[in-house]
Amino acid sequence: MSDEKGIKKEDTNWFIKLITLGDRFDPQDFFDRFKKAFVEFLVVFFGVLISFSVERQGESFGDRQDGIENLHNLREEIEKIKLYTLEYSEQIAWVTEMYSKQYSLWEVDNDSIFLERFEDEEGEFFTAPMSLYTQRDPFDPPRVTYDAIKLDGTFRLLDTDVGKKMTDTYDGSDLKYLIENTGKIEESFVNQFVDRIANHWVFDLENVDLEDTSFWVKNRRYIQADKFVKYNLFKRLDLWNNEIAYQLEQYVTVLDESMQLLDSVITEKDEEIEIIWWVIDYK
Repeated sequence: MSDEKGIKKEDTNWFIKLITLGDRFDPQDFFDRFKKAFVEFLVVFFGVLISFSVERQGESFGDRQDGIENLHNLREEIEKIKLYTLEYSEQIAWVTEMYSKQYSLWEVDNDSIFLERFEDEEGEFFTAPMSLYTQRDPFDPPRVTYDAIKLDGTFRLLDTDVGKKMTDTYDGSDLKYLIENTGKIEESFVNQFVDRIANHWVFDLENVDLEDTSFWVKNRRYIQADKFVKYNLFKRLDLWNNEIAYQLEQYVTVLDESMQLLDSVITEKDEEIEIIWWVIDYK
């Protein structure tokens, strides 16, 4: 009797012959090899699956950190925008008050109606507010952080509500109207004033020097009679009083709402528990 285990290969069917190594087919040996191969397959399969999961978790964690950093950076920039807006509002209020006083004195019979007394650290001095009329300061709040986030593609990491609010804060129609009023619209009033001087004053008056206070004293009756310049001042005051001042006030409200939303989301993110996976390579 032979000690060899299994069945002779030539006594098996075609399938057994295909999977048999050597001259004989041993069911127990086949089962052991199959079990070993199956275990190795499971090890490789789950190893790849876990590695992929860890990689995805790592990407998700990186996106989350970028998103939180964006929230903090936007919060900081919007706070700067609010400070800029409040200072701009104070400037508009001061300018409006000065030119409102000038407008109220326009018809007064006094040689010094176009002069205003000021004081600084060097003492008292006089100047003509209308000599400063060509100066402009278009509203231009900081937006470096917002533009950078839009360019680097991480804006998509913001929550939907935050994204909409940031778009409204930085690119909303109210802000665009404010920028237009303090930019193009104000520029049109300044250009009209400059054109009036170039096309009329220089032909009617001698030595047109707006920075010379004596010019405003010497020619005050002529300037008083210039209804075009007075009307130009009236319309610019109306722009400051009834549009720009209100728009600045409304924009501060938008900024406050944005900061409150960001504070809320940042607090929520800070309270979340993040599970981090590590991959340890023993090779």
